[in-house]
Amino acid sequence: MLKHFLLALLLAALTCTLTPFALTQDSSTATPQSGPAGAPPDMHGHRGFDPERRTEMLTRQLNLTADQQPKVLDILKSVQSQMEKLRSDSSLSQDDRRAKMMDIHKASDDQIRSLLDADQQKKWDAMQSRHEQWQGHRQGQDSGAPPNPPQQQ
Repeated sequence: MLKHFLLALLLAALTCTLTPFALTQDSSTATPQSGPAGAPPDMHGHRGFDPERRTEMLTRQLNLTADQQPKVLDILKSVQSQMEKLRSDSSLSQDDRRAKMMDIHKASDDQIRSLLDADQQKKWDAMQSRHEQWQGHRQGQDSGAPPNPPQQQ
């Protein structure tokens, strides 16, 4: 079960990490199998973000109630829609696009957290903390710098 959780968390993190790189790809490199914009998110590094699957994962991890599930799904679908609009906006620089993506993720995370009860919020916060640690570790590896500088004694 922990392996499945970590795998799901890894996929979610990869989606967030790979999105800026997918934005820089030339559209002429798209494979012929890639469908239109309304196709499932199965192209150019967007594979990990499927609102329905993510809702199912969160339902298992957080024990979402039947009332919470459609609300979380609506939030995640909104994120997906906003991200697609952002990806298609060629007027933004990569840094501006990345900043807006981070804002969208932060807002959606806050919306989801507000739907949760106290026990679920603790689990959510732990999930977010692990995600942030993983992101910090990834960014440290990408830049060639160690993720945590050595502490002086």
